[in-house]
Amino acid sequence: MKRSEWDKAVVIALGSNLKGAFGTTRELLEAALARFTDEGLVVRERSSWWHSAAWPDPDEPPFVNGVVLVETDLDPHETLAALHRIERGFGRDRSRRNAPRTLDLDLIAHGRGVFEEGGLIVPHSRAAERLFVMGPLAEIAPTWRHPVTGERADRLAERCQVGLDARPLASAR
Repeated sequence: MKRSEWDKAVVIALGSNLKGAFGTTRELLEAALARFTDEGLVVRERSSWWHSAAWPDPDEPPFVNGVVLVETDLDPHETLAALHRIERGFGRDRSRRNAPRTLDLDLIAHGRGVFEEGGLIVPHSRAAERLFVMGPLAEIAPTWRHPVTGERADRLAERCQVGLDARPLASAR
């Protein structure tokens, strides 16, 4: 995507540390990505898959994470609702915060918009601290700028404080 398109892009982080009915968490994440179009989310760019210890409890199963840039006509609330539908379709259980999960889809940014309404905060309030989000984002859009701070993704990735063990998986997407 060109830089001007990044300003309109919706940034979504994906993660999984339970494989559910799939052979691996990567297979689950690939299947989840295949559902995006059905929900009106057209993937334009995607990172490689990254591996990191579970956070905040590294004794839980490790995570596979990635980031996608999508185009959509959905507003931020509709986008979040679509992400929650996809999560439910893959067995996401939201009964305990930060519990192991089959699928975690986070709305990181919705274009250049800044929203705090009805439980929705965009841009995601903690994404800039997390290497397992900023690393994959910097991989595909290093000059993407945070809608509030104006900082570039590559610079944010250098200063992350959480998930510092996050690294791209050796094999391709």
